[in-house]
Amino acid sequence: MTYQQRLSIPTSGHGDMHDLTEPVAEAVHASGIRTGTVNVFQIGSTAAVGTIEFEPGLAHDMPAILNKLIPPSRSYGHEQAWHDGNGHSHLQATLLGPSLTVPIAEGKLLLGTWQQIFHLECDVRPRQRTVVVTVVGD
Repeated sequence: MTYQQRLSIPTSGHGDMHDLTEPVAEAVHASGIRTGTVNVFQIGSTAAVGTIEFEPGLAHDMPAILNKLIPPSRSYGHEQAWHDGNGHSHLQATLLGPSLTVPIAEGKLLLGTWQQIFHLECDVRPRQRTVVVTVVGD
């Protein structure tokens, strides 16, 4: 069986993180699937999803370390072509990735105690994001 749901995520721009654990868990519950997997997919090339201990320190540290690894101030090829200020956004989002798959057992997400699902906005402007949650299993 397959169940799919879309989440709408309003973001305030670069570095804005959201905890998606509860809405994804609710989608799993609504699916009625007891054993399987859930895929969380961010539509778009300048935002990402993953897992982290979702707490204020790490919600600050994640965008900060990405800015050190892939700084916004560099002149990337994307900037030279489009001049839209978000070359680093594409690279940061690509580094983290657009999707995450989590196992489901007994109708629940199999996450560690301090492991939550996050969405990170890497673009320089606020966006209305769509995240597709697809649950597959029995």
